[in-house]
Amino acid sequence: MKKVILVTGASSGIGFACATALHLKGHIVYGSTRDLKRISTVPFRPIQLDVTDDASVSNAIEKIITAQGKLDVLVNNAGNYSAGPAYTMPVAAAKKQFEVNFFGVVRMCSAVLPGMIGKKQGLIVNISSLAGLSGWPYQSMYSASKYAIEGYSDTLRMELRATGVKVVVINPGDLKSGFAHNDSKTGFVLDDPGLQRDYENAVSKAKKDKYAAPGPEGLARKLCGIVESRNPAHRYFSGRLAQTMIPTLKCMLPAAVFDMLMNGYYGVRSR
Repeated sequence: MKKVILVTGASSGIGFACATALHLKGHIVYGSTRDLKRISTVPFRPIQLDVTDDASVSNAIEKIITAQGKLDVLVNNAGNYSAGPAYTMPVAAAKKQFEVNFFGVVRMCSAVLPGMIGKKQGLIVNISSLAGLSGWPYQSMYSASKYAIEGYSDTLRMELRATGVKVVVINPGDLKSGFAHNDSKTGFVLDDPGLQRDYENAVSKAKKDKYAAPGPEGLARKLCGIVESRNPAHRYFSGRLAQTMIPTLKCMLPAAVFDMLMNGYYGVRSR
């Protein structure tokens, strides 16, 4: 059945792939961006939306409801990425990461859920990350913002259990996306060559993984299946097998061993 779907952050990467795949499946798909010039020739329906702005969110949702009479599916994909040492993280940088990655999700859900609850049907798909299930060195605020999505999504699912609205989380590993080109990092400010080397090693490894990662098409296909499923699971993984095994390893291994393996992978010294 044809559904009305909104995908946030659809100008590139995961969002673009998801919006395009859903459109090709015959759904009515709106893909959002802060700058419409970035998606002026896309196959889906572009819409201007800034997930950090209440008025922008309200205006976009109102336009969709006015045109279509409903919104069946919200895919919360918009996000940003910044690396940096957790031990000197400026609060302003942490807030910026959370404003998009977490509060943007809350803002979007709060805007669409009253209508979905009223119709007793709907689907929320929150794009989290494997970094939302395990801390990754020198990616603390990105990881923390995704951890917040996990807790929010679990609670939302519990609260909406009897309403007909479903909540699904997708946890991707590294995928080719705009993050590989648009990520940022905070400066290293301590006089500690060892820690600085750790930081540079971790940032370099993370960037190499992003460039070598598979494309987002697999996640887009998985999303199409979720949207068309009557009873989707609570959680789906996407990405390379080695990365999707990380949550399982975290549960199976002693914490000290798991931390050592993660540090070793990212070139962070054992002390």
